[in-house]
Amino acid sequence: MAAGIGRVVATTIINIIVVLVIVAIIMSTIFVIQADTYLKGLAKEMYNLRARQLEEQMARTGAPKQVIQQKLKLLNKTIWESLGLTKPLHERILMYAWNAIIFNFTAFPIRQGVAYPGGGTNAAEVVFNALRATAILFTTATIIELAIAIYLGLQSAKRAGSVLDRTITGIALLSASLPMWWVGILMLLVFSYHLGLFPYAAKEVYAAIGKLNPSSPFYIFDYIRTWLYYMALPLITIVLVTFGGGAYIVRNIVLGTLREDFVMVARAKGLPERLVLYKHVLRAASPPIATMTALSLVGSLGGAIITETVFQWPGMGLTYWIAIQNGDSGVVMANTWITTFLFIVVIFTLDFIYMLLDPRVRVGRRQG
Repeated sequence: MAAGIGRVVATTIINIIVVLVIVAIIMSTIFVIQADTYLKGLAKEMYNLRARQLEEQMARTGAPKQVIQQKLKLLNKTIWESLGLTKPLHERILMYAWNAIIFNFTAFPIRQGVAYPGGGTNAAEVVFNALRATAILFTTATIIELAIAIYLGLQSAKRAGSVLDRTITGIALLSASLPMWWVGILMLLVFSYHLGLFPYAAKEVYAAIGKLNPSSPFYIFDYIRTWLYYMALPLITIVLVTFGGGAYIVRNIVLGTLREDFVMVARAKGLPERLVLYKHVLRAASPPIATMTALSLVGSLGGAIITETVFQWPGMGLTYWIAIQNGDSGVVMANTWITTFLFIVVIFTLDFIYMLLDPRVRVGRRQG
């Protein structure tokens, strides 16, 4: 068994590496082609600024015109070399692909003058600040939504056809039909504009945290309270819109599991219905629920562009939107790579989660 699991681990790691390398090359190719125009424009701006200064400086010293021309050519060459434009296209593609694989986002050029809500002087700082904010919001929302969905889904499946079941089904259909951005605007209108309970722009959370006193004995409580205050409204909105659909999915999964033979055997043994439901049924139904949760979570870590823009939440979605608007290809590349990396790793990791949650998967692997 240990040898079989080791073989699966080794195969999965190799697959992850191969897929990541291919994706990195494809992404860096698109990035280099798109960024080439920007870098050449940046090189021209830098040359014009420095050339003017150099000409004025050398003119004051009485340098010959030929010497000035040589200095200007050297300056232009230096600028192009500093931006990596003198290297062949394929070398730049491989260089950016390697930097992406090792998460060296400081090597990605960032457009000057673009203000990001989380701050940062390079692509690495910008993206990781945004990732922290997105993880705080959507991980918390996913945990709360999952807890509600599992409880309601189990109760609905146990009482299939009842008033509770029909109510949950109705809520699921209603919530699934409501765009999150529209609900978010209504929430802002009611709770921020009319009632004044929550802030309009959640991106101010970093400014509020910066005003806290780190030496205060209550700093950690003030820190958590500040995050909760600014994330409360988007958190409530996300849970409100998603828990119905999650509960409906859990209900259908559990209903299918309740028809399995092992459930009939457990009931025939006289086990309490609560034990059958939570110990046997829920564990057997957990792999697809885990898949739903993992894919939902990793998808949200890429940033919900519209949702974060509505609430001005300083996460990956808002950062992505600002980078696209300003043509900041370095931040777009770093943001996309992190999202892709997380998605690929989660997809392959789910295979191991299946083996832990469902004994039937382990048996199938041993037999294979």
